[in-house]
Amino acid sequence: MSDHLKITVDQVSHPEHYTSDPSGVECLEITRHRNFNIGNAIKYLWRAGLKNEEKHVEDLKKAIFYIQDEIYRIEGINHVN
Repeated sequence: MSDHLKITVDQVSHPEHYTSDPSGVECLEITRHRNFNIGNAIKYLWRAGLKNEEKHVEDLKKAIFYIQDEIYRIEGINHVN
């Protein structure tokens, strides 16, 4: 595999903002065992401020959105955003 292709694949499948946790654990290793809402909440919490420092608060708000949507799902509440 060429170096250019390897860099491109790493940015897509193993981006730094999901692999730089001090634990050495990659976000995907955790989220693949959860449902969509919980996985996305974890993802946004995991990368908050790492992918784009200017969107730190936005990432946290996205995590809240997915947590709230999961609560609605569990409670059987049909909502439209």
